[in-house]
Amino acid sequence: MGVTTSRRSGWRIFPLVAFNLWLAGGRGVRWDTAHPADIADVDGLIVGGGDDISPDLYEGRLVASARLDPARDALERRLVLAALAAGKPVLGICRGAQMLNVALGGTLDQDAYATHHASRFVRTILPRKTVRVVDGTLLAQVAGTRPLRINALHTQAVDRLAPGLRIAARDEGGMIQAIERTANPFALGVQWHPEHLFYAARQRALFAALVAAAGAGRTGPQIVRAAEAGLGEGAAP
Repeated sequence: MGVTTSRRSGWRIFPLVAFNLWLAGGRGVRWDTAHPADIADVDGLIVGGGDDISPDLYEGRLVASARLDPARDALERRLVLAALAAGKPVLGICRGAQMLNVALGGTLDQDAYATHHASRFVRTILPRKTVRVVDGTLLAQVAGTRPLRINALHTQAVDRLAPGLRIAARDEGGMIQAIERTANPFALGVQWHPEHLFYAARQRALFAALVAAAGAGRTGPQIVRAAEAGLGEGAAP
């Protein structure tokens, strides 16, 4: 799996993502703006967390607190579109979920907690927030429908959904916390950081579903087989 990271912080984030992939039977290759990245070399893509996405990509306004990396924006947008065009699965983590939406034509809310006053702003890698998974979604098939405990490190969130995407989870204040494609190839974006929660079976299931989808892309329907790799309705915590 190709795994995009920040040049600045990727050295500490990539090992966690690679560990989760290893647990799921996959292998990660780190990509950033200093390393060549070709979707033809991998079976799937993980777009990792990091800096804010430039509002230039979705005609938004620039906020003073934004920390941008235009070169990474261009790289990840290209890779997301190339992966989907090639029928290869995508998992977006935090910024990666936002990039999935923006690359396909959606927009972001750059000050999401100001918009969603009832959403708890708890900036931590610990699972201190709760999200409600939408019934009938791929996320529900993979991780179950019971409320899911997550962490949160973001200030931006998905605003207007791109065509072909749907909401898979919201937090207690209504903020979008997960999105997904409605058709193959498998593409799921989560606003939290499951790589930090490798001790939780329902979080590991996200990586297992991605690996399963990558294999299914060569042999059959991705979404069905990805769901089979998850935990389903009887999911453990």
